[in-house]
Amino acid sequence: MNYSIIRYILSCVLEFEALFMTLPCVVALIYGEKQGFPFAIVVAACLLLGEIGRRIKPKSKVFYAKEGFVTVSLSWILLALVGAIPFVMNGEIPNYLDAVFEVASGLTTTGASIASDMAVFSKCGMFWRVFTHWIGGMGVLVLILAILPLSGSYNMHIMRAESPGPSVGKLVPKVRSTAAILYGIYLVITCLEVVALLCTGLPFYDSLLLSFSTAGTGGFGLLNDSLASYSYASQAVITVFMILFGVNFSAYFFIIRRNFKDFFKNEEVRWYLIIIFISAILITWNIRGTFGSLGNDFHQAILQVATIITTTGFSSADFNIWPEFSKSILFLLMLIGACAGSTGGGFKVSRVIVMIKSVKNEITTAMHPRSVKKIHMDGKIVPDNVVRSIRIYLIIYVLIYLSSFLIVSLDGYDFTTNFTAVAACLNNIGPGLSLVGPTGNYAFFSGLSKVVLIFNMLAGRLELLPILMLFHVKTWKE
Repeated sequence: MNYSIIRYILSCVLEFEALFMTLPCVVALIYGEKQGFPFAIVVAACLLLGEIGRRIKPKSKVFYAKEGFVTVSLSWILLALVGAIPFVMNGEIPNYLDAVFEVASGLTTTGASIASDMAVFSKCGMFWRVFTHWIGGMGVLVLILAILPLSGSYNMHIMRAESPGPSVGKLVPKVRSTAAILYGIYLVITCLEVVALLCTGLPFYDSLLLSFSTAGTGGFGLLNDSLASYSYASQAVITVFMILFGVNFSAYFFIIRRNFKDFFKNEEVRWYLIIIFISAILITWNIRGTFGSLGNDFHQAILQVATIITTTGFSSADFNIWPEFSKSILFLLMLIGACAGSTGGGFKVSRVIVMIKSVKNEITTAMHPRSVKKIHMDGKIVPDNVVRSIRIYLIIYVLIYLSSFLIVSLDGYDFTTNFTAVAACLNNIGPGLSLVGPTGNYAFFSGLSKVVLIFNMLAGRLELLPILMLFHVKTWKE
């Protein structure tokens, strides 16, 4: 294990967190809020520690996949631990574990909150709370790769560890250029949403923060009722952009390069849109008449479908009281999640497609033992190692899910609350059902359960393996 290079990159992460935290300081200055002082103190501390760590040059630049996984995992943990400090210092979230839960939920774009009243947050505090979604949406290390001239072969190891999906590839020959393209697309779509929300009559502050929350598919709302108080026009804009941010960003790269053939061949995006449309139609039929007209029913249905499948977690209605059929569809969408290579969480549509095709191939092989069948996606053969990794991912996913569910059940809450709370955190969604539904929060859980749920959030965002490697003895050997 090359500890010196890990220390060096963690120092860079601290300096970047200081850079991120200067924005809440600016917001505090604009609105004349004293809650900005804790952010300024943490900024100074991060810059000092980061600079000290970076001045000690790494002894070796040898960097393998193991170092990449550990660096990414420790970076996200460090960001959450440090990012929680201002909330405790300014008294908006007095309990440090609760503050870590809130910030970890923000960075992992989960959107599960311990706050019951949004009025406790200052303008700068709310800005930081929501901005963590935007930071975590595309990945902190991906941003560092896009900006800093890091050299060596370790760039791809970092990108693979932090980017969501069964496989990660370069859009262009250089990893740094790939990271820059991804963040460029991310920034442009975010700006487009800000402009679109301004056109619906929302103030700039609300438009900016709702865009941050949508872009990261996080779902932290500015109001206690999430999106319910906003106009149908604003809700419609947010729905459209949630769906856009749930698309694999490689597909947007094809559009930029005018490679429309590869875009329309993208099987994952096609099925992602089909699932959204069919789910919205089924739920509209199931809740018909609930919101006065078929158009309103469809509006609410597609918003909730979009927010769940993209794992954003906004809500415009209490779907906790919807018919069981609709809630069952939403729960299945929680598990499926968005596209690989998007800012969304969940199991990912591409993995579901590969698993279904894998089952189909096994049935064919059972009937015709001598036949050789390969799984294809987008007209290409899916490598056996990718299929294997998806199967392993599913096994690990189920084991973590069941273990977490058992531990959380020690608190004594009902089955639906515990089961969907773990699903919502592991899939980075936020709201579940029952006590953790769209009108509830996670404050009532014990300290142990909150630690488990924080672990679930980090594991879900980092695709399980990077965070699990921290617990393997061989990881830490020289």
